Amino acid sequence: MPSDGPRGWGAPLHARVLDDTRVGPGTTLLDLGCGTGEFAAAAVARGAVLTGIDHDPAAVAEAAATVPAATFAVGDVHVPPPGPFDVVVAVQVLMHVADPPALLRAAATRGVLVSVTTWGREEDCDVRAFGEALAPWLPPRRPAPPDRLVDLAVTAGLAGPVLAEVVCPFHYPDEDALLAPLFETGMGRHAINRAGPVAVREAVLARCAEFAQPDGSYVLENRFRVLTARGSVSSG
Repeated sequence: MPSDGPRGWGAPLHARVLDDTRVGPGTTLLDLGCGTGEFAAAAVARGAVLTGIDHDPAAVAEAAATVPAATFAVGDVHVPPPGPFDVVVAVQVLMHVADPPALLRAAATRGVLVSVTTWGREEDCDVRAFGEALAPWLPPRRPAPPDRLVDLAVTAGLAGPVLAEVVCPFHYPDEDALLAPLFETGMGRHAINRAGPVAVREAVLARCAEFAQPDGSYVLENRFRVLTARGSVSSG
């Protein structure tokens, strides 16, 4: 599934992470894979003292400009600052890193509480429609791997994992807003190279017709998982 939605889509997910980890004034928080700072902004708005780390210098620069009250650095999320922190989060990061177990182990040794988010089951995410529309021009897909998030967390040293789910609507104001990000993905470019942009556009719009709203916008609802667990750092 495409990993990036329209800007602002993550607000319900961010709120759930912050609620489940009880972030408030003075909470020290490590944001692994902070990106351009959307989650950081929500955390700082609740009074968190936030440190963010990401491998992308451009994203870190944007985060620093957007959330000047936080501290950001370019670095390897597998080897984060030593802390300790009250809370460590990895929001939509696991699917992008080279070694997810190593990231979870690092988070467990830095935080009192740890929260990790991932996509939900494919059948619970409307963005699967993009892949279904492009399937005639894409290589055969491998079956989705079994859900091992809880097992990975426990093996990494996280205790008492609790799994929750939250729905995040992806709002696209018009057809172009729906299509443009997809056309920039690897699968979008592959399909266009094989079939051309007109055929791809028609296929996607036909598949997404069920998500069209009366005002010409599109709303695709997607379910995400939020795992919250205790790290190995004492709360004092």
